[in-house]
Amino acid sequence: MTILSDRPSHLTDHADPGETRAGLREWAGLALLALPTILLGLDLTLLHLALPALAADLKPTSTQALWIVDAYGFMIAGFLIMMGTLGDRIGRRKLLMLGAAAFGVASVLSAYSTSATMLISARAALGVAGATLMPPTLALISNMFLNPHQRALAIGVWATMFALGMAAGPIVGGILLERYWWGAAFLVALPIVGLLLIVAPFLLPEYRAPQSDRLDMASVALSLAGLLPIVYGIKQIAKDGLGLGATLGLTVGLVATLLFIRRQRRLRSPLIDLELFSDRAFRTALLILLIGLTAVGGTMLLITQYLQLVVGLSPLSAGLRMGPSALAMLLAGITAPLIARRFGPGPVIAAALALSVVGYLLLAQLGHTPYGVGLVTAAFALVYLGLGTIAALGTDLVVSAAPAEKAGTASALSEVVQELGLAVGIATLGSLTTAVYRIEMAGQTLIPGEIGDRLSDSLAGAVSVATELPAGMLEQAQAAFMTGFNAAAAVCAVAIAIMATLAVVSLRRRVGEKARS
Repeated sequence: MTILSDRPSHLTDHADPGETRAGLREWAGLALLALPTILLGLDLTLLHLALPALAADLKPTSTQALWIVDAYGFMIAGFLIMMGTLGDRIGRRKLLMLGAAAFGVASVLSAYSTSATMLISARAALGVAGATLMPPTLALISNMFLNPHQRALAIGVWATMFALGMAAGPIVGGILLERYWWGAAFLVALPIVGLLLIVAPFLLPEYRAPQSDRLDMASVALSLAGLLPIVYGIKQIAKDGLGLGATLGLTVGLVATLLFIRRQRRLRSPLIDLELFSDRAFRTALLILLIGLTAVGGTMLLITQYLQLVVGLSPLSAGLRMGPSALAMLLAGITAPLIARRFGPGPVIAAALALSVVGYLLLAQLGHTPYGVGLVTAAFALVYLGLGTIAALGTDLVVSAAPAEKAGTASALSEVVQELGLAVGIATLGSLTTAVYRIEMAGQTLIPGEIGDRLSDSLAGAVSVATELPAGMLEQAQAAFMTGFNAAAAVCAVAIAIMATLAVVSLRRRVGEKARS
């Protein structure tokens, strides 16, 4: 295979990548790449507020409801590595367009699902299609922006658009729920997909890695056999604790992962170049992204539950409270690469994460007071300042550590840890909050039958039978939920403080600087 287009159209063959600068076409191409990036973020959080309406229509079981929310992100995490390498081989723009078309079809199937099982399947298909969109968008940026400072800024814009989509998901979902049925949330994808398919051939270059071997299907199978059972095990822990199913899933996943690593070391053209992990900045950036997204993913879900189930806001009102967080994310993603040019990524990431720690500590003190909504809005904006910074600078550190022909794989690894972090956050922080809730509620009620079971299971269950509960019992359930919420936020504060320290110690490379041999 040959490189079809590895540089902006106006560059000569002898241009120095350190000096060349992108032009209008490349920045217009970045604007186009921002659209599917926003869409992918939207679909991760769009259903958080739509779940009650969806549940009333499709009547899923509690397990099915979890899979409706999580199937999308889990399938993306499972298939990203395969798709990142596939894009390097068949062409990044080609894979992007094929994935966009598949995403549009899966969105229609999701919107018009007639059962919980059908929706879970459609959401899983959306995840596979989403996995074909994410690595090409980021890898194409590395082809279009050869100047290190411009590339860092472009990646900052890209990372910001993804998290902006995540932050906007509850807002868009709330607005749509006010006017339409829950399925309308999925149809947002169609105009974006149509525009991408029409304009991409004119604005985006094509790239295929030179002299790449055929895709090793055994490695693909092992990567899926490693990631998906691990994800399943995490979900089972969140639902039922460390039982047989969770243990089996984690064991199978870890064994398959070890076999995958062993195979990669033997292949001439591996699915993942393990040499990338020899770079300290690469390893550290991936770890910070993983922990940071784990904290944000779980906290966002808990906040949406707090706003609706404790404060009693409508879906639209709850979604609008996420607006300041989106603006904080936008500010951090754009300004962090500019500030890092002077101070380096380590201090900038550490300072932003320190602000996030303040946000999590505020959430750890949250109670059911008249000031609760304002406190949540301010605290989560601080959390998102940190998220925007690590998404922009951490992603650039990961991508810039890889050579051009491995940019798709490096992009996929960056996105795997972010997607996995979101999924792990929902599972672990949700599980911690639920466990504390059940401990707090144990022995506080002797209500028999289904009503008692719902009350002792979760706050959502308690709210669903609120009219049949004794006076004051719902308030006890809300207080129990808040105790779990506070505990989860405190755990996040400790974890993010550790990541801030690690950033100062390990991230000394300047933004856009390649790894030195």
